[in-house]
Amino acid sequence: MSSLSHDEFLELEARYQAGTATPADLDALEPYRAKRAVLVASGFGSRMLPLTINSPKPLIRVKGRRIIETILDALIAIDVTEIYIVVGYLAEEFELLKKDYPSITLIYNEQFASTNNISSAVCAREHFENAYVFESDLFLKNPALLKKYSDESFYLGVPVESTPDWCFDTNEEGVICDLHKGGKNCHHMYGVSYWTAEDGAKLREDLPAAFACEENKQRFWDDVPCVVKRENYQVRVRECNFDDIDEIDSLAELQEIDPAYVIK
Repeated sequence: MSSLSHDEFLELEARYQAGTATPADLDALEPYRAKRAVLVASGFGSRMLPLTINSPKPLIRVKGRRIIETILDALIAIDVTEIYIVVGYLAEEFELLKKDYPSITLIYNEQFASTNNISSAVCAREHFENAYVFESDLFLKNPALLKKYSDESFYLGVPVESTPDWCFDTNEEGVICDLHKGGKNCHHMYGVSYWTAEDGAKLREDLPAAFACEENKQRFWDDVPCVVKRENYQVRVRECNFDDIDEIDSLAELQEIDPAYVIK
């Protein structure tokens, strides 16, 4: 089957959204369907102490829902059932999810305590084609951000005049040309990305190659496509709003979102 041009893809995707796609349209869209997801969830979450003494950060409840469940439910809503969760700290606690999400597969990262999350991506490198990849401590409030079909690789980001946080620089075509902490006239980074079949295949090779270098073992995995090997990728920013996702980095931020954690 020949590949679609971007305009052809947009036309068929619009028909799908409108509910008018024909069986032939769906067949043409199939190579662009999100088929799997990787959730990086191996870290300790030290800034959420004491809550993370007995629970991994993604399993903490916010307003009654586990953080990671907001991602899992959004994936299932677009028919993604091949879901891999890379675990490390208190890995056995994630077994609890299988009662409600029997299709998930847990991947254990033996190096979670001595490296940054690049090691988790290396553990899941076989599953990046046609895949969403998430940091698992994001409370996803707008599940509509996840689309069933995409013909390009992208990260979610919010346009900002300035930020002290991790951010993307983009060129005039909206392609990411750098990733760093703190910037102006950039996009605030969210750890939600999508990878086409072609780019996922590249990551399968580039992730372990980068991790083999000692100086990269403390990098975030996103540095591979956005910094270390960015010449191999054309990754865009898909814009969203700060109201779409709560990025919960500390106990203080959790208390702001869910007053039940405020000690009175």
